[in-house]
Amino acid sequence: MGRAVSLCLVSETLKRSPGSMASSGSRTRIGAAELRLAEVVAALSLGIDLGFGQPMEHVLRQCLIALRLAERVGLDEEERATVYYTALLINVGCHTDAHEQAKWFGDDIALKSAKYDRPLRGLRTAAAGLRTLGSGHPLVQRFRIGIEFAVSGHRDLAKMIDHHAELARSLAEELSLSEAVLEAVGSAYEQWDGKGWPGKLRGEAVPVASRISQLAEFIEVAHRVGGVDEAKTLAKKRRGGQFDPRLADVIMSQGETILADLDQAQTWDAVIEAEPSLAVILSGDRIDAALEAVANFIDLKSPYFLGHTRAVADLASAAAAELGLTAEDISLIRRAGLVQGFGRLGVSNSIWDKRGPLGPGEWERVRMHPYLTERMLQQSSALSALGAIAVQLRERLDGSGYPRAVGGGTISRPARVLAAADAYQAMREPRPHRSARTPEQAAAELRAEVTAGRLDDEAVRGVLAAAGHRVPRRREGPAGLTAREVEVLRLAARGLTNKDIASILFITPKTVGNHIEHIYAKIGASSRAMASLFAMKHGLLPEEEPALR
Repeated sequence: MGRAVSLCLVSETLKRSPGSMASSGSRTRIGAAELRLAEVVAALSLGIDLGFGQPMEHVLRQCLIALRLAERVGLDEEERATVYYTALLINVGCHTDAHEQAKWFGDDIALKSAKYDRPLRGLRTAAAGLRTLGSGHPLVQRFRIGIEFAVSGHRDLAKMIDHHAELARSLAEELSLSEAVLEAVGSAYEQWDGKGWPGKLRGEAVPVASRISQLAEFIEVAHRVGGVDEAKTLAKKRRGGQFDPRLADVIMSQGETILADLDQAQTWDAVIEAEPSLAVILSGDRIDAALEAVANFIDLKSPYFLGHTRAVADLASAAAAELGLTAEDISLIRRAGLVQGFGRLGVSNSIWDKRGPLGPGEWERVRMHPYLTERMLQQSSALSALGAIAVQLRERLDGSGYPRAVGGGTISRPARVLAAADAYQAMREPRPHRSARTPEQAAAELRAEVTAGRLDDEAVRGVLAAAGHRVPRRREGPAGLTAREVEVLRLAARGLTNKDIASILFITPKTVGNHIEHIYAKIGASSRAMASLFAMKHGLLPEEEPALR
């Protein structure tokens, strides 16, 4: 699978029998009252694979390689636990500025897929990046994008990788991982020779878990593409530069043993069972907190989806309560709502953020994202039940939905509620090709879907009852933000330029710039993605909430 979605996935989707889905009268339950954190992170890693144009389980395989390296160099159990989570999370922040990547380079997934083709720094890498400026646009527009990039855009690029590490560290902190993991993930792009990102560390000062995980990442790709010999060649070529010489020597001398049986292993099971030390077990509210943290993080992929996932989960669970469902089913629906966006990682922002109509090929990639969600969750017994609901997010009762075009009794009751909540919430939010619908417009469109036989009447009634009368959020903001600063933050998080914000708020671009400078200082952010994450965590996005009843 060289890019985000391969044709074989489409084929597999069409072959799957819809009879495997829960019927509308059945009750799908989460597989266990407890969930291992490793399962959540491993499921997320499958989406990171797709976001880099790699086959699923690339990150899982690099985790196994990293653990084998850690054992060879004599790390103890606690140190291997740090390596374990660092290897799984090392690239988790790389989708957080996919909006900017797509803006400058076209397909953000294609851009990231070239990471393993050449050294991370150097003229060849810079030239390759410049050749993709404005990809997907007509020649005249590509020229304009090139000029804009030369004037200001290069500053976005300069700090992207630094921000990736910062945001990956932020997620690790949200998941309550150890300080050692936070430090290692935050240093994931530092290099042995000091020429990494942000370039503050070198040699032994780079955490050993960072050094091992980075080497394992590149060795996994080299081995998959060219076998053990290719892996050894890469280790030798970058020894003492990007890679720790001692670790590179281990690959060169013991590569056959370290890389043995990777193709035969049941990768998911092997990684979950390989977690060193005591497994991190989640239950009750901790499951919801972990899923919510990951959901917010995934929403950072596009400014048009900021806060969408949590809003859908909250609305769907409130609708389930309106319909008199059990507490267990309400919890199940909310959790399914929190995971339904996982598959968006496998679709380029050149599609999600496109202002014009989508072409047939682009639509096919969009139609695959619920299936990708299911694929990411299906190997976990605790998460697979959520995936079985989430995959039906865009299915419709008349069979006109996707990815499998099933209908009628094949769509489960939880999925019907989730589909109605997602449709309503999506209409209430802006998209690149349209502005947000009013509550009245969204309700009218939802009822029209019922009349047309696409959405379930009971589910829609529950969603509209739960939505109630919607009012603006409170005017005061967290971290000392003024009402105006909250307005600016919301618009900036959506990816609008200073000029666009100025036009909307009837102020000057210079004033917008001053506001953003003050906002970033108050909330401790240094990029749009970090500011967006702050806004979602503090309930500033989406911009409206149900009225108290």
